[in-house]
Amino acid sequence: VLFSTGRGTPYGGFVPTVKIATNSELAAKKKHWIDFDAGQLIHGKAMPQLLTEFVDVIVDIANGKQACNEKNDFRELAIFKSGVTL
Repeated sequence: VLFSTGRGTPYGGFVPTVKIATNSELAAKKKHWIDFDAGQLIHGKAMPQLLTEFVDVIVDIANGKQACNEKNDFRELAIFKSGVTL
């Protein structure tokens, strides 16, 4: 599962859940939850390089490397509420 997040969540499914941070601040803050920092694009990393790194992460996980949710044993189903979360 590819899961993009702007606020961060430890959510993990029953299969590897690759967390993609939409900003680098979140990726730095939640290192144990986030597998890939897409916010690097805004800080000057070229899209082709970022894409290559992203694909490498996905291939590594497909080949058996554990995603953060697996390393930290986050394997729960969560029903997200629609609307404002306080």
